[in-house]
Amino acid sequence: MPTPPDPAVLYPDVAACGSLAAALRTESCLGAVPVTSPDPYPLLHATVASTLPHRAPLQISAWAHERRWSIRGEEPFQGMALIDGRADDLAQVAGAARAWHDGASLEDIHRAAPFVHLTGRFEVLDHDPARLTESEWRSMRQEADEMERGAWQEGYRTLVEVAYAEPALRALYPFTSHWVLRFSSTTRPHLTIVGPCLTANGDGTYGVGRGFITQDLGRFTTPHEAVALAVSRLPSALGPVALGG
Repeated sequence: MPTPPDPAVLYPDVAACGSLAAALRTESCLGAVPVTSPDPYPLLHATVASTLPHRAPLQISAWAHERRWSIRGEEPFQGMALIDGRADDLAQVAGAARAWHDGASLEDIHRAAPFVHLTGRFEVLDHDPARLTESEWRSMRQEADEMERGAWQEGYRTLVEVAYAEPALRALYPFTSHWVLRFSSTTRPHLTIVGPCLTANGDGTYGVGRGFITQDLGRFTTPHEAVALAVSRLPSALGPVALGG
């Protein structure tokens, strides 16, 4: 990978202000909203706190190889993104930061700054584990639906939908690693893995395995067969999902 250019070359306007935080503060929409940049990389990073306690500070990062900024807004209990996005215009980034700081709804943040992408997760103020599970399923289904269309992607999307349609799996907290679908009896930040993992393969088959990225329990031609086997392998008497804190 080529060495990235000096940030001052890509962002001379930011360098002239001394930091990304200072450059953002020049945008009129931010007003007196507090913005900070870390000492090691002041031209590349900034954070904007929210007035809402259930939102972590919005993270703003400059790209290293081209002039662009990314944002990520998380809920602090699990550290999962509620919004993200990328923009070429610092004024648009400032608009998103202002809305995040002011406590605008996620939908209103997107309306204020259309580059903002809603991840599908919704805010669960009381950390109710059932709602956190519902939120994570919603985000996973949206992510699968937003993927580029291809044979593997379609297989993965179908696998997620078939798993979600199964009540025993829908009641568990879903997560993925390397696009392997797995399940937990607790929410993040501390997962408790239960049952097998499910995999969509590039050849149109579906795998079930006992370990990470294994298919030792079988490969099937339909996702329904794979999901049925996964359900049969769940521990008995699983209770409601609990907080993983």
